[in-house]
Amino acid sequence: MKQCWLDIRSAGDSAAALCQEALHHGFDAIVAADPADLAPLPPTVTRVLLPSGADLPADFGVADLVVVDPAVHGTPQRLAERHPERRFGAYVEVTDSESLELACASVRRDEYTVLRFRDPTNIPLEIVLAAAADASGLIITAMDRVADAPVHLGVLEHGPGGLMLAPAAPGEAARLRDVVTKKPEALKLVTLTVTGTTHAGMGERACVDTCTYLEKDEGILVGSRAKGMVLCVSETHPLPYMPTRPFRVNAGAIMSYTLADPTHTRYLSELSAGDSVLAVGADGRTRHAIVGRVKIETRPLLSIDAVSDEGEPVNVIVQDDWHVRILGPGAAVLNSTALQPGDRILGYLPQRERHVGYPIDEFCHEQ
Repeated sequence: MKQCWLDIRSAGDSAAALCQEALHHGFDAIVAADPADLAPLPPTVTRVLLPSGADLPADFGVADLVVVDPAVHGTPQRLAERHPERRFGAYVEVTDSESLELACASVRRDEYTVLRFRDPTNIPLEIVLAAAADASGLIITAMDRVADAPVHLGVLEHGPGGLMLAPAAPGEAARLRDVVTKKPEALKLVTLTVTGTTHAGMGERACVDTCTYLEKDEGILVGSRAKGMVLCVSETHPLPYMPTRPFRVNAGAIMSYTLADPTHTRYLSELSAGDSVLAVGADGRTRHAIVGRVKIETRPLLSIDAVSDEGEPVNVIVQDDWHVRILGPGAAVLNSTALQPGDRILGYLPQRERHVGYPIDEFCHEQ
């Protein structure tokens, strides 16, 4: 689990309220410049002292961890020899190639390294994380906005060990905790029985091109009704007449629903570059995929009707072509135009009605 640290060094009169919020949301550490600011904190949180200035305080108070600037205060190892009862870490602000080297040395050597990057580029963090690949220390990166958290966590696919936030207002600590602890939510897919297919004439269909290599058993859920969707597979499987498009799902007619996240639907026609769509595997696992573009073109359409074992009707309208595929049980890849009544396909039943994509409880009949 990634750690969350709260930086109250510049919080002023808001420090106490921000600390209470962080404690309520299970933050791992609270960082202060003055030992007195750590005194009220319970031992259930790591109390981190990150002093400013060239001189360390004579008394560290209740600090569990003291983070120092090695270039000013000396290395954590030497300080630990003088204060064996205390843990020490390093703070490095990366502003140039020289400070980047210091950061790389620290993450290979020290138990704790807190980093701040001056420039709006992820390259220095990538280099630091690569340098720390075989090290056991904890890397914490400082940031000013919760919106930057997913970027930090995604660098080299795993990010640092934790994030330190100096919140501008109450509520930001809670939002950071949500970002850090949020995990992909698996969906409970069901098996549907095909009841019939019909040539539906001409209409517009949407191909959703993502910024992700999709797996052979991954696609997106698509349905004509909000309460029933079918798992349309990515174009990762070879065809005799065209190359694979491992980033694409030939999804369906433009009015179809898909999932942007496990609880929020979008119409295919609404998706555009930069949006997020939920990629779903045949076992129900999910992950977010960023939309690179949506290709909407006029094509012959095929209407596929199916029903769940409980009798819930499901419909999906897709391009009427052999290369448009749907997943069946066991990740079987089924050509849509070859489907026959009685065939089994994978789907999802969200259960609740939708209003502007959000689940609601009201009367809504779709047919």
